[in-house]
Amino acid sequence: MLTLASAEHDYGQALSKSILFFEAQRSGYLPADQRVDWRGNSGLHDGMADGVDLVGGYYDAGDNVKFGLPMAFTVTMMAWGVVEYGRQMDASGELGHAMEAIKWGTDYLLKSHPQPFVLYGEVGDGNTDHHCWQRPEDMTTSRLAYRIDADRPGSDLAGETAAAMAAASMVFLRSNPAYSRRLLSHARQLFEFADKHRGKYDNSILVAQNYYGSFSGYEDELLWAAAWLYHSTQEQQYLDYIASNGDALGGTEWEATEFGWDVKYAGVQVLAAKFLLQGRAAQRAPVLETYQRKAESFLCSCIGRGTHDVQRTPGGLLFHQNWNNLQFVTGAAFLFAVYSDYLSSAGRTVACAAGATSPADLLSFAKSQVDYILGDNPRGTSYMVGYGDTYPQKVHHRGSSIVSIKVNPATVSCREGYDTWFGRKQSNPNVLVGAIVGGPDAYDNFVDERYNYDQTEPTTYNNAPMVGVLARLHGGHGGYNQLLSGSSKISLRSFRFDSQNLSQKPASLPFAIEQRQTTSWNYRGKTYYRYAAVVTNKSARTAVELKLSVSQLYGPVWGLSNSGNKYTFPEWRSSLPGGESFDFVYIQAAPPAVVTVAGYKLL
Repeated sequence: MLTLASAEHDYGQALSKSILFFEAQRSGYLPADQRVDWRGNSGLHDGMADGVDLVGGYYDAGDNVKFGLPMAFTVTMMAWGVVEYGRQMDASGELGHAMEAIKWGTDYLLKSHPQPFVLYGEVGDGNTDHHCWQRPEDMTTSRLAYRIDADRPGSDLAGETAAAMAAASMVFLRSNPAYSRRLLSHARQLFEFADKHRGKYDNSILVAQNYYGSFSGYEDELLWAAAWLYHSTQEQQYLDYIASNGDALGGTEWEATEFGWDVKYAGVQVLAAKFLLQGRAAQRAPVLETYQRKAESFLCSCIGRGTHDVQRTPGGLLFHQNWNNLQFVTGAAFLFAVYSDYLSSAGRTVACAAGATSPADLLSFAKSQVDYILGDNPRGTSYMVGYGDTYPQKVHHRGSSIVSIKVNPATVSCREGYDTWFGRKQSNPNVLVGAIVGGPDAYDNFVDERYNYDQTEPTTYNNAPMVGVLARLHGGHGGYNQLLSGSSKISLRSFRFDSQNLSQKPASLPFAIEQRQTTSWNYRGKTYYRYAAVVTNKSARTAVELKLSVSQLYGPVWGLSNSGNKYTFPEWRSSLPGGESFDFVYIQAAPPAVVTVAGYKLL
């Protein structure tokens, strides 16, 4: 398995700071454990004029507007990071913070969806907001709420919100199953809304056009939502949707070179490739192979081995545009990291035009982009605020640039904010720790000035993909087969195949062992089955030295360590607290193995 270590960068510290940034972006009533202590409550009447509670959520960037499309994408990407790398986050002590950041977003998204075919997609107005430079706690600008419905559709907004809720449902499945089910219910309704009432959301919410216009259309979000619903439910209808609509909605046609809040095709294609590599495609394999070719075209173009390569700066950074270029860099780095692990698990490489590209090559490229952001660049500047010795001081961010309301509670008016704080020569009084700003230009140049929003403004969707990549670089691979969904206590799903329930009576009362056949496929005349087994400690005490007897096992097993004629915890786990579970997966051309508890100790 691939493991990368860096003597130059502390990825664990960068991970912690990248998650902390989201607390600075919170809107609403701040919790007692709020760690960014220069912030206060804000937006406490959001939605009131429309008779709906829209308090909460995130401000997208350096302003005080809540834009639904980038907020939902932020949640989707944070959730994907936890689904893939939750174990690594757990080992670093950051999983709880990551899940809190996701839930802060999903709590708001649930509020914004009060009826099946109604979704609020914006609170505030960019035009009036940009005429003011105020702390969020002092806002005097418009807080009108804008929505989509059956008469004023927005398939892109509804689709992205469905994707966010479906992805997040996987994160909370074990720790909060009722909340997970609630998210999934809303995701299903929103997907139906998006598909049945088609249209671009910025044709319905006109005030979004100059800020988050849907330039790519809504087709990619329909596929993106279906992909996440399939990932979270394994229901065939969603895989059929992806396959049947691949041509019509562009999933098998687009050769994307960017991935972000507007263009989701590369993300759809990577997920489809994962389903294929997992053996979940069945009769849909030919279509998913086309998705996979498009995913690999994206990777080859970014790494410089394709037929239409993405521009890079002299320092090696992917470059797409002057405004907030780093959003595309963090998004690409995440896709490179996960796809590297998928290929490593499958024992495959990518066939780029310039030659075979290995999983190690992909992960190395992701690392190079992260390292550039953290300071390995011609300027020696970290573009993550608060990380390293040199980082942006005059971040384009209202709350960061004005004295904290905790220090000076006197209201800062619109004009006072501009006159006193925006044009100030000094550094921001509040350090926006963990924020990833827009970044340098095509020649690695960067001007650290508050007015230079192209380069110094941070966004939540810059950070969201970075959380997962940093967890991977810090925590390594851990021997985890990334294609075996459910190997993490975070990403385990309730498998929904019509297969026989293969639960067995536990051999010892403190433990329950449940097995399910999750899928099957034919290869060279044999039918192979994938089984997922879950071991639960039903006692209130912590179990150690657990030994499992696994008989009638004729294939490979992942998620257990072999110890003589018995199996023990995997290398990343040494105990099983009371009430918790762990799981393992195996494949064989035979009925399920017999799993029993052969020994244990309770502390």
